Amino acid sequence: QVQLVESGGGTVQAGGSLRLSCEASGRPGSTYSMVAWFRQAPGKEREGVAVIYTLAGTTYYADSVKGRFTITQDNAKTTLYLQMISLKHEDAAVYYCAADGRPVLPGPSPHPSGLEFGYWGQGTQVTVSS
Repeated sequence: QVQLVESGGGTVQAGGSLRLSCEASGRPGSTYSMVAWFRQAPGKEREGVAVIYTLAGTTYYADSVKGRFTITQDNAKTTLYLQMISLKHEDAAVYYCAADGRPVLPGPSPHPSGLEFGYWGQGTQVTVSS
């Protein structure tokens, strides 16, 4: 059974940094075809933050986080990270990691909706204070 467990959330001052982690278990890391971070703030729709299409080795970011957030994986591809710097109040949300192992169709979206992902973590809260 696949499990994704996020950690690293918390409260940080505006302008500060946080690194989120997502540990995956239940299947080899190399079998995920795509891994991503999403977030959802109260009253707002879920938003894709960053995605890695692992076979193609391509990475995409939401425009709102480009240059500030970095998505990476460890060598075993069982831990996903999201390094966040220069945090803004609008970055406050519950952050979720997501993964899937199904084949990625040619021309995958740089901004996935989330429907492509079958595995989700429980989320970790990020709060940005003044």
